Amino acid sequence: MNQAIPFSEAAECLAQLGHPHRLRIFNLLVQAGGAGLKVGEIQEALALPKSTVSHHLAELASVRLISQTREGRVIRCRIEVDRALNIKEFMNRCCDGLPAA
Repeated sequence: MNQAIPFSEAAECLAQLGHPHRLRIFNLLVQAGGAGLKVGEIQEALALPKSTVSHHLAELASVRLISQTREGRVIRCRIEVDRALNIKEFMNRCCDGLPAA
């Protein structure tokens, strides 16, 4: 089981995920699985300028939700699975006790 994430770290991660482009990038990388995606593939999927995608990727990397590795001339992005699971578990615990609909 993953270590519980402190409220301050969870808040930083959730703040970064609060932007529509970053949330979409995060979702794309979750769906891509372990192989991740090249920056150009993310850019193409979102139809955004490279500089915009790079900015959002940097924000996600700053809170360790994604990692980036250079492969020759391209950069591949991958979800940080443990960190993502920590956030998911945090939200489950945070919302525990909500009344049933």
